[in-house]
Amino acid sequence: MIHYNSLWETMSNKHFTTYTLREKHNIGHGTVQRLQKNMPVSTYTLDRLCKILDCRLDEVAEYLPDEEAEKINKK
Repeated sequence: MIHYNSLWETMSNKHFTTYTLREKHNIGHGTVQRLQKNMPVSTYTLDRLCKILDCRLDEVAEYLPDEEAEKINKK
């Protein structure tokens, strides 16, 4: 499972909010919600996030085996 915990860390470090993504960079509300719920998004979206945040992909998304992802999602 892909999860986006590193995205929220990166955004925090760079003083970005979901409002900034939506309003200044035209990332759709539905896309932000999908990211918040660790649901799939397109590689186009991941590419845009990396450009917007000036970061690498591993600072946005990470793969975890299903067992580990379930533990994180239960927290």
